[in-house]
Amino acid sequence: MRFVIRVLIPTEAGNKMVKDPNFIQNIEGFMKNIKAEAAYFTEINGDRTAVFIADMSSTDMIPAIAEPFFQMGAKVEFHPAMVLEDLKKGLAAIPR
Repeated sequence: MRFVIRVLIPTEAGNKMVKDPNFIQNIEGFMKNIKAEAAYFTEINGDRTAVFIADMSSTDMIPAIAEPFFQMGAKVEFHPAMVLEDLKKGLAAIPR
């Protein structure tokens, strides 16, 4: 199932993160590990924010994805998401 994973990183934790010389390598490793389809980096409500799109085979992957971010004080959200083909399939299953 495809998920939008939103990570809101507080300023202090984010400041430490970006000063780490391995920061980009760590992000790339994380993306490779979860097989992210896409990643976006932005600001939401004044916090650094990362948004990842990943297809998770089961929800037992959530702790492994979220825990590293929780350890640094980030908030992590998981939102199920569909591509157009998923939406078409879902709407076709609704009795008319």
